Amino acid sequence: QAQLVESGGGLVQAGGSLKLSCAASGRTFSSYVMGWFRQAPGKEREFVARIRNIGSTTYADSVKGRFTISRDNAENTLYLQMNYLKPEDTAVYYCGACRPNYVCGAQPEYDYWGPGTQVTVSA
Repeated sequence: QAQLVESGGGLVQAGGSLKLSCAASGRTFSSYVMGWFRQAPGKEREFVARIRNIGSTTYADSVKGRFTISRDNAENTLYLQMNYLKPEDTAVYYCGACRPNYVCGAQPEYDYWGPGTQVTVSA
């Protein structure tokens, strides 16, 4: 059974950095578009970044220039390097896998999700 599991979340001060990982198992996701979403308390889950199988990336305006998405297909792992973190980045971060024929900018397009990892940024 295909699974995604996030790790690397935690508590960090504003201006700090964290690197999230998303380990995939049960199948190969090398052909899939992989994405990161986040959900803050009382808000809807929102798109953060995605990376296509050929490596092209797209970011939400709110994280552009601060976050970097990458993938290691040999290790079946997705990453999100988060720098210059702000309190408004506080959320549960989820990784997802989306079939490459979709745009992959919205939740319904994703077939697989991890359980999430909490990121808390203190002021």
